Amino acid sequence: MLGQQESLKICKQILGRCGKDPAEVLIFSEDDALTRFANNTIHQNVAQTDIKIIIRYIIGKQIGTATTNRLDSSALDEVVGRARLNAQASPEDPLYPGLSGPAQYQEIPAFDDATASYSPQARALSVRGICNLSKSKDLNASGAFSTGYGEITIANTEGVNAYHTSTHADFQTVIMGEDSSGRAQRTAWRVQDIPVEELGKEAVHTAERGRNPHKIEAGEYTVVFDHYVTQDIISSLCFSGMGALSVLEGRSWMNDRIGQKIMSSQVSIWDDGLDPQGAPMPFDFEGVPKQKVDIVREGVVLGPVYDRYTGQKAGHASTGHALPPTARGFGPLATNLFMAPGTASLEEMIHSTQRGLYINRFWYTRVVHPRDCIITGMTRDGVFMIENGEITYPVKNLRFTQSYVQALADVEAVGRKTYLLASEFLSSVDCIPALKISRFNFTGSTV
Repeated sequence: MLGQQESLKICKQILGRCGKDPAEVLIFSEDDALTRFANNTIHQNVAQTDIKIIIRYIIGKQIGTATTNRLDSSALDEVVGRARLNAQASPEDPLYPGLSGPAQYQEIPAFDDATASYSPQARALSVRGICNLSKSKDLNASGAFSTGYGEITIANTEGVNAYHTSTHADFQTVIMGEDSSGRAQRTAWRVQDIPVEELGKEAVHTAERGRNPHKIEAGEYTVVFDHYVTQDIISSLCFSGMGALSVLEGRSWMNDRIGQKIMSSQVSIWDDGLDPQGAPMPFDFEGVPKQKVDIVREGVVLGPVYDRYTGQKAGHASTGHALPPTARGFGPLATNLFMAPGTASLEEMIHSTQRGLYINRFWYTRVVHPRDCIITGMTRDGVFMIENGEITYPVKNLRFTQSYVQALADVEAVGRKTYLLASEFLSSVDCIPALKISRFNFTGSTV
């Protein structure tokens, strides 16, 4: 890592090259390693160390952006020059709110020495146990175990000097049989918080009991969703309308519903980048301090998250949710989501179901209608029939088309245990429980 002193020194050198024009510098430094396995064998160990610099150069209300991963003097001259030329060639943005000013940031724990120094041998030892277990059950294990650390530095000509360093770890595996599969995942900033062996056993067990699945009729079913399905629901709601840009453009599921109770009283969702139980970061990519934002409280929609651009347009202060300049076209997004746990265990939700489905995971989900967050997608890695409170037999995968807003209105129970799971999109990390929903619409079998 560069370290705080060196990172801010580089920022100062870049800003000095911008003369009297306003400018902003972001430095991303990362050191990541990953052990990948397939066919019950580790086949790849990779490591990457990189630094990326992003500059925003402002001339009046014209904004130019340029990036580099070189730190020598000539490279810094070049990237500033490119950003200046890009600004000169860009049209004015009449809504540009200007750069953020200096602020105080909350100190939060997010760095773990053991995770930063976690070795390939340690990852391989954990993975080997899962591969051996899978092979002994005549199954096929694949997946990845990643660990690493990074730092983010933001500085601008208005006096912002923000620095944050963190560690991260993620394990996920898919266990395949001839006609069944199981999946498990967990994310943490402390690698010791990921129960790798337990996750491997979980995925193997799902694959084992999923053999010889039955085809069932399409229709509405009561469902018990494992945490992996809940994450898809929460992530889809996020990308379909938890940000202020989608609300301002009239394409959010929040439009015409803010202040209304549209979900079950058991549903509360918030974003909190300061909670060490998630993946904490004290500021956004404009250098604005992060705030906890209640998005849904006991079923009532409270409102979206904001960055400075959408905040100015809506007459609302930024809540600290700006994305990096290269992703800002999405508008502000909630990337540290939490859903309130309930009081039920997964087993209790199954036992309370007369007839329904237990589902491990959704995949290939796509938006059909954002205003209601209607999603179509498929089940994967474990679907099972529940009869008289017991799992009785595995079911072939199903396709569904369903409003996720309506699904959360029909929540009957919420699990008391939460999982921290990294999303594949925009590096968001969600802390979520399992769910029981009284009705969910399946349109047919996928096979």
